[in-house]
Amino acid sequence: MHDHALFLNGTVGVGKTATADAISRILIQRGIAHAIIDLDALRAAWPSPEGDPFNNALELANLRAVAANHRAAGARILVLAGVIEDPDAVPLYRDAVGGIPLTVVRLTVDPAVGEARLRARHGDDHDALAWHLHRHGELDAVLDAARIPGPTVDTTGRSPHEVAGAVLASYQ
Repeated sequence: MHDHALFLNGTVGVGKTATADAISRILIQRGIAHAIIDLDALRAAWPSPEGDPFNNALELANLRAVAANHRAAGARILVLAGVIEDPDAVPLYRDAVGGIPLTVVRLTVDPAVGEARLRARHGDDHDALAWHLHRHGELDAVLDAARIPGPTVDTTGRSPHEVAGAVLASYQ
């Protein structure tokens, strides 16, 4: 298997993190050196700069360093869990992972299933739940309109392991 970056793209509650973890388990079973990179963690800072409410510039700067470190440590596959809202940003992520091939896989979910996941995750925090429920539909519409090239995998009614297998099959 050649060096590759796999970007799991999708709205909140779609299963990006669970899928990344399941992909990791499959790659371990196959003996393939890899790294999972949670892009939310790389951009988690407050306050965000004016004009960049989601800290995308910080995310890309951190990704550049983290990806280089993982690749230097032997990772052949980088699995990124995050959001790309604009097709023009895809080359920025490809550059940040060192110019290796990058496949963006859009994960989708039935809205009712996504809402149930978010309620389970944020049920004890009314403000966070309200924000995520609103963002779920809003971001899904943004991603629909963006039409970022790459395969799509529906997570509805599938275990993370099943989704991971479909994601891996979609780009190999």
